[in-house]
Amino acid sequence: MPKAITPSKNDLPPSFESGLAELNALVASMEAGDAPLAQMLASYQRGTVLLKFCESQLKDAEQQLQVLAGDELKPLSL
Repeated sequence: MPKAITPSKNDLPPSFESGLAELNALVASMEAGDAPLAQMLASYQRGTVLLKFCESQLKDAEQQLQVLAGDELKPLSL
């Protein structure tokens, strides 16, 4: 069974935007299909780390969004 990938803080991008840009570049490279299998596998693994990071960043941002309902701030429910 493959080992779970647990990225360190140093492996994560500094921002959502940079993570998304790196993920898009990886996808484009993989879609080109001209890399060796080992590199494609490494790209796939890095892509899963980036995807989880971006999803986490979006979830955190969603939780911070609030709407004014009457005189009270409430979490935005989508």
